[in-house]
Amino acid sequence: MNRPADSILPLVIDAVSYRLGGRPLLESISARLGHGPRTIILGPNGAGKSLLLRICHGLLAPTEGSVTWSRRDTRHRHAMVFQRPVMLRRSALANVAYPLTLAGLPRRLRNARAIEALAHFGLAEIAGRPARVLSGGEQQRLALARAWVMRPEVLFLDEPTSSLDPAATFAVEQAVRDFHAAGTKVVMSTHDLGQANRLADEVLFLFRGRLIEHAEAETFFRAPSSPQARAFLAGELIW
Repeated sequence: MNRPADSILPLVIDAVSYRLGGRPLLESISARLGHGPRTIILGPNGAGKSLLLRICHGLLAPTEGSVTWSRRDTRHRHAMVFQRPVMLRRSALANVAYPLTLAGLPRRLRNARAIEALAHFGLAEIAGRPARVLSGGEQQRLALARAWVMRPEVLFLDEPTSSLDPAATFAVEQAVRDFHAAGTKVVMSTHDLGQANRLADEVLFLFRGRLIEHAEAETFFRAPSSPQARAFLAGELIW
């Protein structure tokens, strides 16, 4: 997937804050995410990683600040895969075909594309099985296939391997590489330092709802500039 001429990137996060019941959960976060590098959002539990992803995807509105794309119409141009994906009470094939139905594709085309996506993620043999009886790893790959079939320019991933075994984690990480190789901008949260090392091109490090560092991955892991990041990389408990 090449970068489209009418790209929706960059994504500009401008002084975004989010409060719940008066309590600040995100505070004045600003960043510019462009086409290309895989962006990994790191930080301890409760840092605001998932919340920031939901705001970027448009599921929540910031209390203050703004999130803007370079194009006004971003429908079907960005997708999100959650830590625990929501499966429809339908077959695996129908789950993948569903977003194509919403996009208005003819049935013949959407079934062909859905079957192709299932095959790409090694799920062709379970196309007819109910999605909700699949294993956690299969459901996560199914969610990735459902995103893949829409050919998004940007893919948000919220800790997609946090509850998976090593084999399923490997499969998801390979899928992330496939999306990246196809030209999709990947923005992914994780608290797994090994995974971040394997996948990151750039890192956003959050701590207590603030963006502490935004750096190239090599620089961040070699010489983090903040004491919070240094402690996090050293495996110390920070909160």
